[in-house]
Amino acid sequence: MAAFTYIGKSSEGVKKKGVVKAENLLAARDLINKLNIRIEKIEPATLIESISATGVPKPKNPDLVIFTRQFATMISSGISIMECLDILADQADDKGFCYALNCIIDRVKSGVDLSEAMLEHPEIFPDIYCNMIAAGEASGQLEGILGRLAEYQEASEALKREIKSAMTYPVMSLLMVGGITVFLLVGIIPKFQDMFNDMNQALPAVTLFVLFVSSLLTTYWYYLVGTAITIVVIFKQMKKTAKGKELLDFAFLKMPVFGGLLQKVSISRFSRTFSTLLKSGVPILAALEITAKTSGNVLIENAVANAIESVKIGETLSKPLAECWVFPKMVVRMISIGEKSGALETLLAKIADFYDDQVRAAVDALTSLIEPLMIGVMGTIVGTIVLAIFMPIMAMQKAAMQ
Repeated sequence: MAAFTYIGKSSEGVKKKGVVKAENLLAARDLINKLNIRIEKIEPATLIESISATGVPKPKNPDLVIFTRQFATMISSGISIMECLDILADQADDKGFCYALNCIIDRVKSGVDLSEAMLEHPEIFPDIYCNMIAAGEASGQLEGILGRLAEYQEASEALKREIKSAMTYPVMSLLMVGGITVFLLVGIIPKFQDMFNDMNQALPAVTLFVLFVSSLLTTYWYYLVGTAITIVVIFKQMKKTAKGKELLDFAFLKMPVFGGLLQKVSISRFSRTFSTLLKSGVPILAALEITAKTSGNVLIENAVANAIESVKIGETLSKPLAECWVFPKMVVRMISIGEKSGALETLLAKIADFYDDQVRAAVDALTSLIEPLMIGVMGTIVGTIVLAIFMPIMAMQKAAMQ
């Protein structure tokens, strides 16, 4: 049973809108007419509206890589689209995803194109997915497009895993170092506070510093927590504005060590997405618009938006990209050569492969660098705290012996 949204007027002239469940569009119209509502507009509900009407759980993030690869394999085996979708819906573990696939099956049965039916579920199928499916339907090469789409997603997921592995280790290490430091400053140092206060001698500078930090954490911890919460709130608010997102993306790309890695990731994602769309037969302007939306970086999005305007008036794609510092000269030159030679999608794929390798090398270097760095940081912190504790004790013992 599908869900349909409607807008209409009651017999009293009051505007009405809502969601109804029915087997098909005709049954939905009959149901609304029985409510004495004159229909002005009726259409299939979005996935979120359908979920609200049917009580089906919201879909978790489905593994589109596996779904696409299975879809491509079955299509290449000669199985019809409807049979493929039926099989994939039956084996879907997530009820929300299963419901979405069944909605798509109903829409395709009613004569709607597969890509159009998928567009009604943007929470699951992104723009790039639907546009590539549309290109496959238009060219009659859906099998090849699905295979290319699966390869694109697999490459993107592999890159994500590389980034996660690069970020997980330093984050966990920082949390461990921070936790041990806070434990020493809050749990150990205060126990020596009274003893140090009873000493009739000046304390070393390192001891005074450690005691000050310990007092700050134990006495004014709520100010520190409040400051951290404020920073998080400001960060989230900045991400909601165009200017704020631009400033954050600029700051991220300029970070030491991680900035270069993020830039390589952005270039790889741009090149692979753009190349895959062009190879799939998506027109260059539509491909640029999708690439801009999926770039994940406002600076690249703005540069691509300028490139779209440039292409519209007959100028080259490489010129506006060269004006954005995010794009290295090598990338701009290769795009320029690709435009002139008519092999743009091939050169973009080579750029993506090159930067994928660069990301892997950077991740390996980062991982090998972080381990000794964290050991050094931990040793410095623990050594400083131990020194702060024992220097006054040793000085007191020395004075007592004299």
